[in-house]
Amino acid sequence: MIYFFADDHYDAHPGRVIFEHLPEELKSKTAFYENEWDVLEHGDWDRDCELMILNMIGATCGQPHPGAEAEKRVRRYLERGGSALLLHGSSAAFWMWDWWRPLVGERWVRPNDPDGTPASTHPKKPCFVKRSVTRHALARKLREMDLPEDEIYTNLENTCPCMRLMETHIEEGTFVQCCEALTPWGGKLVSFIPGHYPPVTSHPDMIANVATIVNYLLEKGK
Repeated sequence: MIYFFADDHYDAHPGRVIFEHLPEELKSKTAFYENEWDVLEHGDWDRDCELMILNMIGATCGQPHPGAEAEKRVRRYLERGGSALLLHGSSAAFWMWDWWRPLVGERWVRPNDPDGTPASTHPKKPCFVKRSVTRHALARKLREMDLPEDEIYTNLENTCPCMRLMETHIEEGTFVQCCEALTPWGGKLVSFIPGHYPPVTSHPDMIANVATIVNYLLEKGK
């Protein structure tokens, strides 16, 4: 089973839009929750979870930051080698947990960061997302994307070694848009960062790339 936890991201509903556009073979084995934290906090999802997908930032959108019971379950899932797909700002899904922040590779930093790291930024403009120059097998399967105006996450903090898979170049510089980090327990964390507005999150190339990453992480989990 795939478990997909999302917030509404300021009424843009990016997680829901992505979920609703997934190929049926993935959608049919995905349990999706938006602004519903009871399962994350108190369910046994981590025991049969093949892949965790997140599209959320803790303590935003009028939602609470997941608490101690959620932390126990997420940690237990990752410690058994579980992998995760971190969509948009989900490197900050659990930003209040000290052990989470160093794991994610390229981290979206909140303004009130516990480590005192300067906050990340997000200019809004169209962008072209291209494959990075890399030998990583996943990058070769991803589609380059010409996307309409949306937030472009910039000035992320690099917290651990990671493989850059996709990037975009804008006036402010060149910024990672997809990367893979390895957890200390052998799992993979793939961040796929573009977009939260529906024209981006429903874009055919965006959905194709999400499906490709999901299938890659499921295969690596076997």
